[in-house]
Amino acid sequence: MNRVEALVRAWASHVAIPWVAGLSGGERVWFCVYDKADERRKRLHLPEFEGAAKRAGHGWEMFDLTDSFARWMATEEYRDRYFEDPELLDADKLVDFRDYLVRLVAPLLERASEGDVVALSGVGSLFAFVRVSELVHALESHIRGRLVVFFPGEYENGNYRFLDARDGWSYRAIPILPSEGAFSA
Repeated sequence: MNRVEALVRAWASHVAIPWVAGLSGGERVWFCVYDKADERRKRLHLPEFEGAAKRAGHGWEMFDLTDSFARWMATEEYRDRYFEDPELLDADKLVDFRDYLVRLVAPLLERASEGDVVALSGVGSLFAFVRVSELVHALESHIRGRLVVFFPGEYENGNYRFLDARDGWSYRAIPILPSEGAFSA
């Protein structure tokens, strides 16, 4: 069994556990952590993640963020300037991109019932533009069911490390790892 198949198995075990009610938005976040080298293999197995959620009696909504930066940039009035001088795309402007992402994903989270899963894939494409932790934090108040983020990176000693490149951060999301089975919550 490869790492992604092991992650599917861990996911199936985790999603089948009865869900605790009354959690805050931040406590309803799960990170399926996988090696960045397994991105294509993970995408191939996405229907299996969906199937496991549905067999456990949960709805499923997938949102792929892969081309979100390109779609956002296409709407920007000064995009040609940003391409000529990328330094103009500073932290303040990238907050606009994060807010754009929130406007895309929040309606899915708000439409979901308490028994549904909203899954985010393609978060690797956010690297250097938006921190995953900041995006998830901005989405917390919209989460009704569960938000699962397919997270290319590592989880170790309570810290997530995005694409093995950034310093890790501690976040309260529940990790789902290929080497482990079910977790509570």
